[in-house]
Amino acid sequence: MSRRCELTGKGPMTGNNVSHANNKTRRRFLPNLQDVSLQSEALGRSFKLRVSSAALRSVDHRGGLDAYLARAKDEELSANALKIKRELGKAAQAV
Repeated sequence: MSRRCELTGKGPMTGNNVSHANNKTRRRFLPNLQDVSLQSEALGRSFKLRVSSAALRSVDHRGGLDAYLARAKDEELSANALKIKRELGKAAQAV
């Protein structure tokens, strides 16, 4: 399982641990990923996604999963999230 947010594409970053003696050793900064179920109002069902906590706040701020995916760039989304976005597009055209 990759350490990448399915909505924002946020992944691990690298940097240094710096000691008091100014010794530098490499380290990784991992994103705060959570396994969550997000509800889609348009499709009437929920989806399990692995999302960063920052992306969860963005989903709430934009008004839900449907509104977030409508404004999200396709390059940032995972294959699973892109599939959900396409389903939402088809549901919107059908209505």
